[in-house]
Amino acid sequence: MNKNSPSDIVESLVGKAKEAQNIFEKYNQKQVDEVVTAVAWALCKPSTNKLISKLAVNSTGLGDVEDKILKNRRKTLGLLRDLKGVKTVGVINEFKEKGIIEIAKPVGVVGAITPSTNPAATPVNNVINALKGRNAIIVSPSPAGSKVFKQLLEFINIELEKIKAPKNLIQTFDMPVTKDLTNALMLKVDLVIVTGSLNNVKQAAKSGTPAIGVGQGNVTVIVDETADLEDAAKKIKMSKIFDNATSCSSENSLIIIEEIYNNLIDCLKKEGATLLNNEKKKLLEKTLWIEGKLNREVIAKPAKFIADKINLSVDSDIKILMVEEEGVGSEHLFSGEKLSPVLTLYKAKNFDHAKEIAHKILNYQGIGHSIGIHSKAQKRVMEIGLELPVCRVIVNQAHTFATGGSFTNGLPFSLSMGCGTWQKNSIDNNLNYKHFINTTKISTTIKGSEAELKDYFEDYCKKYSPEEVKNLE
Repeated sequence: MNKNSPSDIVESLVGKAKEAQNIFEKYNQKQVDEVVTAVAWALCKPSTNKLISKLAVNSTGLGDVEDKILKNRRKTLGLLRDLKGVKTVGVINEFKEKGIIEIAKPVGVVGAITPSTNPAATPVNNVINALKGRNAIIVSPSPAGSKVFKQLLEFINIELEKIKAPKNLIQTFDMPVTKDLTNALMLKVDLVIVTGSLNNVKQAAKSGTPAIGVGQGNVTVIVDETADLEDAAKKIKMSKIFDNATSCSSENSLIIIEEIYNNLIDCLKKEGATLLNNEKKKLLEKTLWIEGKLNREVIAKPAKFIADKINLSVDSDIKILMVEEEGVGSEHLFSGEKLSPVLTLYKAKNFDHAKEIAHKILNYQGIGHSIGIHSKAQKRVMEIGLELPVCRVIVNQAHTFATGGSFTNGLPFSLSMGCGTWQKNSIDNNLNYKHFINTTKISTTIKGSEAELKDYFEDYCKKYSPEEVKNLE
């Protein structure tokens, strides 16, 4: 037998995880919450956060150090806010009128597949949610992000040793991460969480293990004639350039109502955006995509870096590159996700036309994920929510900061957004602690009220079968 085979390596990790989890599941709520706090502090500790953020950018070549420091801190603190006072041990709910008592149980050993775009924030979010449910977790980071998580795990284990938490509650691979190792992990754990690669999401679904995969983003934002254009431009700029647009929640396309199109462009220019002509647009396209795939050499880099790469003459303080587009689909690459500070602009005749364009973009890429709108018309906000195939509608907010939870909205803090059945996901919510627990329901008898035929069929029969009304007694 080859003890170094992916299957045997994973089996050894899972065995250790189960031993740790068997101890951990006996912890009370106070002890569990202390473990959660220890892990969160390991990343939020300023010196560690700075070190890890620098390592993340240096190792992956993606994003911005200062923004990653902010993201790691904000996302982790936001998650702690969501989890504060939440019961995940023993009785968590009691509904006396229904005679139901709910008891939380762990799912067991979690396998988390995490991306290079957020090599610290995403795994820590998964780890904290898993531990809140008294699970053990094995993280399979992207090859580019592996060094980052290994270093972070050392800091986490220092904190866990202080509180004498079970060893091996959190593990990762000692050797380079491969597809074979990741696939073997999916087969042997009790629950798989996948953020990032669509191939990994598909593989998880095939593994036979309960899996939660999340979908691809390609955020579109509608700006209508009722919007505060200066405010919208500021929020779009803040969101678009954050961490050099590594987030799946970063704006990719703006659909702008015709009558305010030029005004909004002027506002965006004041925020540091520049509009490329057709010739420059073609140069950008050739550099941003190679054989239809995003070029890793230029994604998640500042706008000035990308401009210099293609010899575009732009101001030194330029923040966003904008291009105009009319078409949608694989022959119009700018209609898709760009993972860079590049914004695609669409001009809409009216709001109905804007919805039509948005629907086409969603059907091409990013369906189910989210859409943004800057508007003062609540009726239009509701139309978007009722008509378009998305799980989140972000209203008058900086999309990147809002979609994954914010201190000024009620969405759960997360870096993994479910896109529902539109993207073949099993969840349509932001990934959160509820996805990491099983629930036992105790049912006792309550005062009954037996239903009668006439309670449900009388109106129907009166309308369509009057002769049957007498048979409802």
